[in-house]
Amino acid sequence: MNNNESLSKSVKDMMLEEPFYGLFLIGIHREWNNNIPTAGVSKNKIGVKLSINEDFWGNLSKDHRMGLLKHELLHVSFGHMTLRDKFHDHKLFNIAADIEINQYIKPHQLPDGALLPQTFPELKLPLKAGTSEYYKLLQQGQQDNSSPTLQNLTKEMEEGDSPYDHSTWSDFNDLDEAEKKLIEKQVQHQLKEAATEVQKKGRGTVPGELSELINRLFNPEPEKFNWRAYLRRFVGNSSITYTKKLRRKYNKRYIENPGLKIKRKNHVLVGIDTSGSVSTDELKEFMNEIYHISKTGNEVTIIQCDTQIASIEKYNSNKDFQVKGRGGTDFQPVINHYNENKGKYTNLIYLTDGEAPAPKDPPKKLLWVLSSISHETNHLPGLTIKLN
Repeated sequence: MNNNESLSKSVKDMMLEEPFYGLFLIGIHREWNNNIPTAGVSKNKIGVKLSINEDFWGNLSKDHRMGLLKHELLHVSFGHMTLRDKFHDHKLFNIAADIEINQYIKPHQLPDGALLPQTFPELKLPLKAGTSEYYKLLQQGQQDNSSPTLQNLTKEMEEGDSPYDHSTWSDFNDLDEAEKKLIEKQVQHQLKEAATEVQKKGRGTVPGELSELINRLFNPEPEKFNWRAYLRRFVGNSSITYTKKLRRKYNKRYIENPGLKIKRKNHVLVGIDTSGSVSTDELKEFMNEIYHISKTGNEVTIIQCDTQIASIEKYNSNKDFQVKGRGGTDFQPVINHYNENKGKYTNLIYLTDGEAPAPKDPPKKLLWVLSSISHETNHLPGLTIKLN
């Protein structure tokens, strides 16, 4: 059996043994790459790909092949490649990440020397504590020289003799927030598809280690503002009138025609401050509120802007959102667009950290929404609220 056949067989075996991971693996591009020593995840346009050294793969047992595939899938699922930039010591992060995910792989599928909490007995690491906690505990052990095991391991990594360096992750180093967000959204989309498929066909359940993550993807956080009550106050001439033919209710004036149901909708323009001062966490908070705005039954158009308008598009909760901008901040372009299209929109909601001068000629139906971590401000014209 050649390597292509054995890889295909391992994918099929994973579909049978752990359907969720099998389905997730099918959606990830795979390739042979003999320029790397073992295997790893790297960037693939707006997503990720799995690269494997053919000679390394050919020398693995069936069980270790399964363990290798799951190991890489867990790194992707937890977003370790883009998360790493938030930690100062990348080598220490690599160790912490491996300690976390190897606990979710069957022992007989792990290679000799696989990193686990018990690899560092002197540190007494707790089980399934998470990458951030392991990083903190390893850092503490490094600072007070209380772990000879860690000292030896980091020395091996510095000398390039360790399989734990995750060299392929260098593709994700120094990506801007917009690129990271795009990759994260693509992975989240694939996770949701795998979860939907495995549950729909009754082929198993979402693994316990990913259940909390998957639940967050399907169930956004509660809204931080009562959007339904707020928007109810703004029904006016700018609302859109929809008509729907009713089969069972006849038109009283024209007997042969069906009746019509008339419904009015607000058309809300939502401005998003995509300047560099707005963090990824703030953008996630903004998108969660936009999701709830759309659930009020109103039409939502999103306008992204830093110092200039980057995009104007109708909001679709089923479509991945790509952040554009990340430069300076200027509120005026969005205000100008709203004023130039007065008959089109009912009102304007502007999501921002508030870090810019007040614009000129603000519309009456304007609500400024500050992120939960922004500074309080009273310089913006009109009504201002802060998420909390």
